[in-house]
Amino acid sequence: MDSKKKEGRYRRIYDQLALLVKKSNDPQARMATIVAVLHHKMDYFFWTGFYLMKEGELTVNIYQGPVACQVLEKNKGVCWAGINRNETVIVEDVHLFPGHIACDSRSQSEIVVPFIDKDGNTKGVLDVDSKDKNSFDNIDGLWLERILKLVYS
Repeated sequence: MDSKKKEGRYRRIYDQLALLVKKSNDPQARMATIVAVLHHKMDYFFWTGFYLMKEGELTVNIYQGPVACQVLEKNKGVCWAGINRNETVIVEDVHLFPGHIACDSRSQSEIVVPFIDKDGNTKGVLDVDSKDKNSFDNIDGLWLERILKLVYS
């Protein structure tokens, strides 16, 4: 998807989500709505969901797509890189990422965005996989970071 089209789609998704999430103050309901809208509106999103910190482990939470890994091995893979670096991580080819955790061999590229609550605590990550290499860029990163703020707005 070219940059201009991607930017426009994210802008429309953001506006739609900003209206939808106002219907509930429940963060879980907001997360579920965000994941569903993103997964069905972005045609290159193959797996879309949250991994949340629970007792020191990254555990799968709300998601759309094929069956996920339940608990991610500590300090391994793209999701833990996002947690440990406390920044968005974009991987063009997951097979070249050291320690990549292959929950589904069809995944080729990935973006992980830290999920931060209103008090600034990292709660986990939003993880998105694509079946194609090089699917994600800074436009995805910026908009997904912005969209995640809607959970606690």
